[in-house]
Amino acid sequence: MGLLFFVAEKSVQSKMEAVLIDKLSYVARTHEIEEKYLSPYAQKASQTKGRAVPIEPDGLRTEFQRDRDRILHCKAFRRLKHKTQVFLSPEGDHYRTRLTHTLEVSQIARTIARALCLNEDLTEAIALGHDLGHTPYGHAGETALCRFTHFAHNEQSLRMVDVLEYDGKGMNLTAEVRDGILNHTSKGKPATLEGQVVAWSDRIAYINHDIDDAIRGGVIVETDIPKTYRALFGERHSARINSMILDIISNSQDKPFVRPSPAFEKGIGELRQYMFDNVYSSPVAKSEEHKAIDMICFLYEYFLSHQEKIPEEFLQMDSSPSQKVIDYISMMSDNYAVRLFSDITVPKNWDK
Repeated sequence: MGLLFFVAEKSVQSKMEAVLIDKLSYVARTHEIEEKYLSPYAQKASQTKGRAVPIEPDGLRTEFQRDRDRILHCKAFRRLKHKTQVFLSPEGDHYRTRLTHTLEVSQIARTIARALCLNEDLTEAIALGHDLGHTPYGHAGETALCRFTHFAHNEQSLRMVDVLEYDGKGMNLTAEVRDGILNHTSKGKPATLEGQVVAWSDRIAYINHDIDDAIRGGVIVETDIPKTYRALFGERHSARINSMILDIISNSQDKPFVRPSPAFEKGIGELRQYMFDNVYSSPVAKSEEHKAIDMICFLYEYFLSHQEKIPEEFLQMDSSPSQKVIDYISMMSDNYAVRLFSDITVPKNWDK
């Protein structure tokens, strides 16, 4: 019996040692695969510029995979499910939120990155983190804060991962992921092709899913989209997304850049402007926006005048009073902002 137990114990130990050896060699094998199969224009994980504070290698995951996991498990990512995309407080379960938008961007970006033999892990990490700094009620909240100070959601997203998350310690992400998050807007210039993939995927995602939501909400019908764009991109939601993705892949194959062909780039820009003129500024989309703006403005002014009401985690940060308020508000979900506004402004019932 003792001999059998000894043999079994040695067998388990051998398996554990084999797993450990396999784990230690996993990243090395991943680096070899990247060198062999990725485009010469791809950002290799082995060539990352690293982190502001160096950390021990993981062994199992590359640095970009670790960044993706850090973002996926952070509180800011979970809050995205309760943040507005375009339509404020819509009736129905099928309208996009900031979280579903992020997942759609990630899916489109990974598709493009894989086809172009770029680093899919880096692409995914940037995509998942690109909107972490959005305020409650989306761009309405951004508009409100810009009445008092400079605010840009991409800059706040970077601050979220650098400073605010992980109890004020920040996530300590790699330079490439941080660059992609900061530069995903139309004004940005990502340093990596993976960052360029996310920037274009963001535009493809929000233009098309906002069209889909606008049709669901009765703001427009499919045939309201000008015939020029329906002929260029396709008549239906899936066809439009597919054509835009294929055009970017075709135009960027084996090139040191990622972007659509001139005809598609012009068409995407014009379709985006059509959305601003006919959807984002429509009575349906704008009907409740002024209330959200007024509410966020009230919260900003209230907490600027009542700093003691701000949670201690923000008060301890080395930042200006205004920045503390911005950080606090930007971390709120739509629901939390409404409850807080109600708690401050609505009288409470009381008993003797």
